[in-house]
Amino acid sequence: MDRRSSLAVMFGKKQTAKKTTASTPPLLSSFAPYTGTWDMATAKHLLGRTTYGPTYTEIKQAVEDGLAGTIAKLFAVRPMPDPPIYLGYEDDPNVLNGETWVNEPPSRDAQNINGARASSLRGWMYWLMNEGGVSIREKMVLFWHNHFVTAAIARNQYVYANINTIRENALGNFRTLTELMTIDPAMLVYLNGNQNSSRAPNENYARELLELFTIGKGDVAGPGDYTTFTEDDVVEIARALTGWITRVDIDDYPSGVGSRLVEGRHDRGSKQLSHRFGNAVIENLGDQEYKKVIELIFEKDEVARFISRRLHIWFVGSNIDAFVESEIIEPMAAMILDNDYEIQPALEALLSSEYFYEESIRGCMVNHPVDHVFKMFRPLKFEYPQDTLIEEYISFAALQREIQDQDMLIFDHASVAGWKAFHQAPQYYDIWINSVTLPVREKLVETFMKGLGRREMYQFDLLATIAEMEDPSDPHTLINNLASVFFPYPIAENQLDFLTDYLVEGQPYYVWSLEYGDFLADPTNEGKRESVNNKLKGLVEAMLKMPEFYLI
Repeated sequence: MDRRSSLAVMFGKKQTAKKTTASTPPLLSSFAPYTGTWDMATAKHLLGRTTYGPTYTEIKQAVEDGLAGTIAKLFAVRPMPDPPIYLGYEDDPNVLNGETWVNEPPSRDAQNINGARASSLRGWMYWLMNEGGVSIREKMVLFWHNHFVTAAIARNQYVYANINTIRENALGNFRTLTELMTIDPAMLVYLNGNQNSSRAPNENYARELLELFTIGKGDVAGPGDYTTFTEDDVVEIARALTGWITRVDIDDYPSGVGSRLVEGRHDRGSKQLSHRFGNAVIENLGDQEYKKVIELIFEKDEVARFISRRLHIWFVGSNIDAFVESEIIEPMAAMILDNDYEIQPALEALLSSEYFYEESIRGCMVNHPVDHVFKMFRPLKFEYPQDTLIEEYISFAALQREIQDQDMLIFDHASVAGWKAFHQAPQYYDIWINSVTLPVREKLVETFMKGLGRREMYQFDLLATIAEMEDPSDPHTLINNLASVFFPYPIAENQLDFLTDYLVEGQPYYVWSLEYGDFLADPTNEGKRESVNNKLKGLVEAMLKMPEFYLI
C-alpha cells in the first residue's frame, strides 16, 4: 500500500485514484541533469519542496523561467531581514513597542519580558516564511535549525543570535557553520558547553557534534567503537572544547552576545584521538583549539556523506537504499568535498537532477505542519492585518499554537536529534499523521475557512485566488488549476467529477459558469459575490481535506 492509499484509509475514505507514491526510485534515475518535461507539475514539485506554499502565479512563472532560471531564483542572494520587534509589549523601560529588542539586555524591572520576546521571535520567523517567495533560504534555515538543535533557551538574545547565524550561513559552508555553532551561546547553554571545564569535563556537545552534527554514528565495530568514532574520541574532544562560556557585553549589543574562552578552565594537555582519526594528537591551541577539532573531523569523507543523507531526507525522501547510496549520495558527497564543504553546488545539482523529478519522488512525503499551514495561507491569499508591521507579526505569531498542536515547535525541539519525522525510521514523515494530529489538521482547515479575528474578518480571498488562474469560469479548468497548487499529482477523472458536482451543488455543469459570469459582470453586488464565494469555500475545504493535500 502506498502513502496516498494509507492516508485514504486513515481518513476513512475509499481509493479514488491509483497513483503510485512509493519512495523506491526506478533504477534508471540518476544524478545527471534533468532534461524531461518542465511543466506545472514539475515546477510545483520543486517549489513545494524548497519554498513555503508556492502560489499558482509563482508556479506558472517557474514554468516560464525554466528549471535553470528557477534554480537561479531559489539560490539568489538576499539581504538579511530586519530584526524582530515587540508585538504590543510596553513594559520594557528601554525599548518601545514596535521597536527591536535585540540590542538591549533584559531589564530586571520588566514583567513577562521573556514571553514577549519569544512571541516576537516566532511571529518574525513565520512572517519571514510567508514573505520568502521563490527562495530556498527559509527552508534551509529550518533545515539547519532542526540539524543544529537548540531548545528552551531562556535568554532570547541567544536564540536570535543563533538563528541569525544560521540564516547568514544557510547556503554557505558546512564546516564554517559547524565552527560557529560550536561556540554559539545558545548551543553552549543547551548542550552544557558552558559547564565544560578542565576540572569537570562535560561530554554532551562532543558526543552530539560527532553523532548528530557531523560524521554520524556508524555500525558498532567493537566496544565503544562506532566505525566513525569511538568513546575515547568523545572524551578527548570534550577536553579540547573545555573553557568556553557565554559572553554578554551590555555596552555592545547585539555583537556583544557571544562566547569567550576562559584560559583557566581550558584543558591545556595533549588530546589523543583514536585510530578512527588517524591517532591524531591535538595540542593546546587556546581559543583556536575548537577549530582544530572540527578540521580533523571534516578530513573524514564520511562527513560529506552524512550531510548528503540529511539533505536527501529533508528535500527528497527518507528511502536511502543501496542504489540511492551509490548513485545519489556518493556523487553529492563528492561534490561537497570538491567544493570544500560548500553546500550550495551539491544542493543545486540534487534539485536539478533527473532523480529528483522521478514520479516516485513526488508526493512521497507527508508535509510537515509548517508546510501544511503555508500551503493554505499563501496560495489562497489569506488576508491579515497589514496596516503596521506589528499587526502583521501578531497575525503570524498566532500560528504557533496551531503548529505546536501538530507536534512541531520551533525554538523548542523535544529532542537534540530534532523532529522525529526526519530521523526516526521506519516511519519518518508518516509520524506527522496520527490519531491526535489528523483531527487537528482537519479542524484547522475548518477554522481557516471560517476566518480568524473578531467577527471572522480575516479570511482567504478565494475570488482573488482564482482570478489569477486560467479560465476560472470553467469548472474543470478551475478545479484542475487548484489541484495543480494543492496536490503532487493531477487528480483522477472520478475525483474531478466528484469535485465538480461539489462546486455546482448537484446542478448542471454550466451553472457555475453562468453564476461566475454574472458575478464578473456585477462584482459589487454583495449577493452575487457571497453566492460565488460560498461555493468556492465548499470546494476548497473539500480539496484541503483530501489525502492528496497532506502529501508534498
